[in-house]
Amino acid sequence: MPSDSLFVLLVEDNPGDVALFKYALEEAYGSNFDLMHCGSLSAALERLSRTQPDVIVVDLGLPDACGTEVIKRCHALAPLIPIVVSTGRDDEAVGLQALHEGAQDYLIKGEMDPRMLARALRYAIERKRMQAALQNESVIDELTQLYNRKGLLTLADKLISSAAHTTQPITLAFVDLDGLKQINDTLGHLAGDQALKEAAALLGGCIRQSDILARFGGDEFVLLLTPAGRDAEALIHNRMQRRLHDLNSLPARRYRLSLSIGMITTTADEALTLETLLTRADRLMYQEKQAKRLALETPAPISHCHA
Repeated sequence: MPSDSLFVLLVEDNPGDVALFKYALEEAYGSNFDLMHCGSLSAALERLSRTQPDVIVVDLGLPDACGTEVIKRCHALAPLIPIVVSTGRDDEAVGLQALHEGAQDYLIKGEMDPRMLARALRYAIERKRMQAALQNESVIDELTQLYNRKGLLTLADKLISSAAHTTQPITLAFVDLDGLKQINDTLGHLAGDQALKEAAALLGGCIRQSDILARFGGDEFVLLLTPAGRDAEALIHNRMQRRLHDLNSLPARRYRLSLSIGMITTTADEALTLETLLTRADRLMYQEKQAKRLALETPAPISHCHA
């Protein structure tokens, strides 16, 4: 019996298949697992926005989605979580097609014994880890450990496409670390690197696990939130400002961290490309940065006292 505890999200609308799956898990893992069940894809996607299972096992014939569309939408929202497809004997060809869409393995209903299930889940998780390790060599920024520009472009296209398909709004934030050159020039590049790491950690604390955060290049960061909740822009902006205030209030700091932010949120009937979102958010970020500069350059009004 496997020794490691397992957290499984099962997406299945047939109560009988749910019971059989749970029985196979109990035989394979005893009580050393957590099973979260959803009867529809929409319910599963909502759960995935708030939690991160070790593996997703999903039926391709759900009440609100079917076929490889299920894989595409799960993978778009949770690209780092391995997916195993559960399919009937007559749909084995669909299971094979799902592998080409990003699933790690497939299981045939009625032929799922405990040993086969445990092996499929274990191998799916290991294959996904190996893929992630290979991808990390080219899509992860070495300094901040965030996605780099390539990582953002790779993940964002799938995420935006899925959001457009479901008419879900997207919020994109373009963030610039103010004064990085001055920090480098006055305190050295090690201090500049530390400022970038602090900015990355601060931004990471403002988003959900399902969102995307990337160092776009130099002193620029991009956050991509989907689905965007109500008042997403205000919530994210307020979180950033609170965290900035708390960080800058710490004693013995050698510099003050400052961020300029531009955010854009799509409407339900608006399908925009990543390039368009980046351009609009970048423009808004630049306007905020210019407003800060003008505020610093504008002298305070002189108060005239009359005797």
